[in-house]
Amino acid sequence: MPGVVINMRGLFDRIAVLILFAVLIVVGASGAATSALAGPYEEALPGFVADSFSDTATAIDQAAASGSALAAPLLQALKDQRLQFSAAEKKVLIKAPDGKFIDAATGQPFAGTVPADLSNVRLNNRLRNVLDAALGSLTLMAADPNKRYDAAQSVFKSRDAATLPALEKALAAEQNARVKAAMMQAKAAIAIISADAPAADKIAAIAVVRDRGDQDAMALLQTIPANAPPDVLAAVTEAKANIERNLALWATVQNLWYGLSLGSVLLLAAIGLAITFGVMGVINMAHGEMVMLGAYTTFVVQEVIRTRYPGLFDYSLTIALPLAFIVSGTVGIAIERSVIRFLYGRPLETLLATWGISLVLQQAVRAAFGPTNKEVGNPSWMSGAFDFGGILITYNRLWIIVFTGIVFVALLGMLRFTRLGLEMRAVTQNRSMAAAVGIRTARIDALTFGLGSGIAGIAGVALSQIDNVSPNLGQGYIIDSFMVVVFGGVGNLWGTLVGALTLGIANKFLEPFAGAVLAKIAILVFIILFIQKRPRGMFALKGRAIEA
Repeated sequence: MPGVVINMRGLFDRIAVLILFAVLIVVGASGAATSALAGPYEEALPGFVADSFSDTATAIDQAAASGSALAAPLLQALKDQRLQFSAAEKKVLIKAPDGKFIDAATGQPFAGTVPADLSNVRLNNRLRNVLDAALGSLTLMAADPNKRYDAAQSVFKSRDAATLPALEKALAAEQNARVKAAMMQAKAAIAIISADAPAADKIAAIAVVRDRGDQDAMALLQTIPANAPPDVLAAVTEAKANIERNLALWATVQNLWYGLSLGSVLLLAAIGLAITFGVMGVINMAHGEMVMLGAYTTFVVQEVIRTRYPGLFDYSLTIALPLAFIVSGTVGIAIERSVIRFLYGRPLETLLATWGISLVLQQAVRAAFGPTNKEVGNPSWMSGAFDFGGILITYNRLWIIVFTGIVFVALLGMLRFTRLGLEMRAVTQNRSMAAAVGIRTARIDALTFGLGSGIAGIAGVALSQIDNVSPNLGQGYIIDSFMVVVFGGVGNLWGTLVGALTLGIANKFLEPFAGAVLAKIAILVFIILFIQKRPRGMFALKGRAIEA
C-alpha cells in the first residue's frame, strides 16, 4: 500500500504539472491573440496619454502611418482640441460636437462611465505643424478635390519629408490640374529644404515654387542658406525678383479692389444724400440717422427671425430691405412735412434743424435699444471668402458691390422712366413751370425727401453687414457722404458714382503711405482745392439750389 500511495502522489504531481502547462499555454495564446489584434493605430494611442509633447508627436506620426480609417477623425479631433485622455484609466476619448464621447480605440460611442480626470491632449506650435502635415498626408487621396488641394497646401507649408511617399503616390494618380499643381509645389517645397537633394533637383524645385508667386513661396526661398551652390543661389535670386514683381502687381490689384469696395460703401451711403441735398438743396444732417434706422431695422428683423423662425435667417436681409426702406422713408416724409417744408430756400436753417433732428433720433434709438453695439449676423451666402489670383475677396464686400450697382441702376431707371421720377426732375429743375402744368409740388417734395431717406435706409441694411450697429453708425458716414456729393457734382447721380469710386480708390492707395487719418485729411484738402477750381464739382447739374 505504501508503494501505491507513493505512486498516487506522483500521479497527482504529474496532473498538477500538466494543468499548470495548460494554463500557461492558454494564457500565452490569449496574449498572442491580443497582440495580433493590436495594430499600429492602437499602439499609437498610449502616446496621447503620456502628456508629453515628444510622445504626442510620435503618436501623431504613428497614427497617420497606420493606414487606419480611425486616424483621420482622431487627428482632426486633436486639431480641434476635442481629443481627451484619462491618465488614470489610460483611455483616449474623442469629444463629439454634441458633447458625447467616442472611444478613440474603436471609433464607437463610449459606453462606460466617463473618467473624471479627462484632460485635453496639449498642442504647441511644433505639434500643430506636425499635425497639419499628418492630416495633409491622410487626405491627399480624398475623393473631394478641394480636400486634396487643402492637403497639398498643408504639406507645402509643413514641408514634412515623411509625407513624401504619400505625396508621390497621390501625385501619380491625380487628374485635377489645380490639385496636381499644388501637389507639385508641395513636393518642390520638400526638395528645397532637403539637405540631400542634388543641386539640379533644387533648381527645378525653385522654378516650380517661383511660379506659385505668393508670400509663402517667398518665405520658402528665404530659407535657402547663403552657402548653397552658386547655381542654386542664382536661381533663388531670379525667383525672388520674379515673385516680388508678382506681389507688387497683386498688391496694386488688392488696393484697387479695396478702393472699389470702399467706393461702393461711400456710394451707397451718399446716393440718398445726392437726392435730398444734391437735387432738393436741403442740407440734411440727419441723413446718417436714416442709415442708422435701416441698420436697426435689420437688427430687429434678425431678432424676430432668431427667436421665432430660425430657418429663415438666410432670408433676413431680403425681408429687412423693404422694411428698412419703408421705415426710413416714412421718417423722412414726416421730417419733410413737419420741419423741412417751412425752411426751403434757407439752407442754414435746414442745416441746424436737421442736425437737431439727428440728435433726437440718436437719443431715441439709444433709449430704445441701449448705447451698445448690436449684433447683426451675416447670412450663409455672405459669409466666408475666396482667393482670386493673389487677392482675398470676402463675400460680404462682393455682395455689397453688387447690391450698390443694383440700387444705382434702379434709381437711374426710376428717375428716367417713371412718372414719379419725371415729376421729381421737373419740380427740382423748375418748380413754377411744374406747378403750372399741374404737378403737385408739395407732394413731390415730400416723396423726393422720402425716397432719399428710404435709400439711406437700405444702405443701412448693407452697412450693418460690415460695420457696428450702434446709435453713432450714421455719424461715421455723413461727412464722407457730403464729400462725395460735393466732389462728384451736386445733384448728378453719375457724378456721385464717379466721386465715390475716385475717393475710395484714392483713399486706399494713400493709406499704406500716410496712414488712415492722414489719408482722410489729404483727401479733404484735395476736395477743398478742387472745389475752388470747380465749385459745382466734376459733373455740374442745374437744380433748385443753383437757380437760387
